[in-house]
Amino acid sequence: MAAPVPTSVLVTGCSSGIGRATAERLVARGFVVYATARRVEAIADLEARGCRVLALDVTEEASMEAAVGTVVDEQGAVGALVNNAGYSQSGAVEEVPMADVRRQFETNVFGLVRMCQLVLPGMRAQRHGRIVNVSSMGANFTFPGGGFYHATKYAVEAISDALRFEVGGFGIGVVIVQPGIIRTGFADAATDAIHSATPAEGPYAAFNAAVAGSTQSVYERGPLARLGGAPEAVARTIERAITARSPKIRYRVTPSARLLVGQRALMTDGMWDRMLATQFPRPGDE
Repeated sequence: MAAPVPTSVLVTGCSSGIGRATAERLVARGFVVYATARRVEAIADLEARGCRVLALDVTEEASMEAAVGTVVDEQGAVGALVNNAGYSQSGAVEEVPMADVRRQFETNVFGLVRMCQLVLPGMRAQRHGRIVNVSSMGANFTFPGGGFYHATKYAVEAISDALRFEVGGFGIGVVIVQPGIIRTGFADAATDAIHSATPAEGPYAAFNAAVAGSTQSVYERGPLARLGGAPEAVARTIERAITARSPKIRYRVTPSARLLVGQRALMTDGMWDRMLATQFPRPGDE
């Protein structure tokens, strides 16, 4: 017998982009949506749309426990969890301060894991539930300057694959969504992170500047931007991942994701490196 479709959904990272679009779409479809963000005032307008808004910082244990506890108190259990909160920390591996590296993993990986741990007891008790982990096409390849961000998405994939097997017998599904290029504030946040975390001068200065410029170009103006999509495209896929009786293990969203993942799969590591050398300056070669 197929598990029932969840009626309540907890979505992390709803202040903008994919999280906001997902909360808006799901509440319009009749779900009881708990939209969350670190600053609840950033999502106050979602309450007017019918969402229940909660403060949630996925790097703070007490905040995560409180948010999940509210949903459990009101609904009995979290029906579906959408782990969307995340950001990109860019910069050369040698130069990014370890505090920034740890913050990247705390948000993109450890917070996601802890949210899963907190919702699973209720899902197991009711013998059904759905966890949707928002990963990235960047879990399939790595761009220079993005090592830490890509590493977090590779980690999300590995954890999700293990979790899917471990909880399937309890009626809980785990689905991975891999967005490609999505027109949000992602590029601005990524380039701001480069500038704030890396030195303006030094052996990687030209490289970091090129990474920042390339990120803006790809997401906002370049040819690949035309193969991207809006946050609403990911929201539609997340809805499908929650409601499908037999969802796919992975959903790739936008032509850019399918093109770049397919391209990487056809290349050897050496071919990929040579292709990247046409797009990025190699530090030390200047």
